[in-house]
Amino acid sequence: MEDGKRMGGITSEYRGVRKRKWGKWVSEIREPGKKTRIWLGSFETAEMAAAAYDSAAFHLRGHAAKLNFPELIEHFPKPASSSPEDIRLAAQQAAITVQNTNSMASTSHGHEAPVTVGLSPTQIQAINDFPMDSPNMWTTHEDINFTYEMSDYQEMDDCLWDYSSTNSF
Repeated sequence: MEDGKRMGGITSEYRGVRKRKWGKWVSEIREPGKKTRIWLGSFETAEMAAAAYDSAAFHLRGHAAKLNFPELIEHFPKPASSSPEDIRLAAQQAAITVQNTNSMASTSHGHEAPVTVGLSPTQIQAINDFPMDSPNMWTTHEDINFTYEMSDYQEMDDCLWDYSSTNSF
């Protein structure tokens, strides 16, 4: 979808993106001053296609470009030149950047975006004082003897078995 027009597929909330009948999201952009379009690619998610569009739009139109993710544009790769091939390559790399960001956030937290947890100074100190994840906590120390012999234990008078009667079987 560009400027709200439907272009042979299901429209998207993102600029320059539409969904094919078979489920793939595609993105393309019109070259400034021309009737031709640059095909940016076919993607698994609408966000990936939108990132591809943003990368190309920013290269072609600069700061005047209307972007889907203006807060991410500085993190997207820049095309090596203004050739359609270089624009497409940078756009596809931008889509991969968004895919990797979303997959890391969803696998590590079960959400679409990272979760920030605030800890008080007391909680941080407690974690530092007792680091359960410390590699030193799980290593064996040579100066500690963990072997015991039976002589180290007192004999128990309350034995479950009575050995005083020597009945033979």
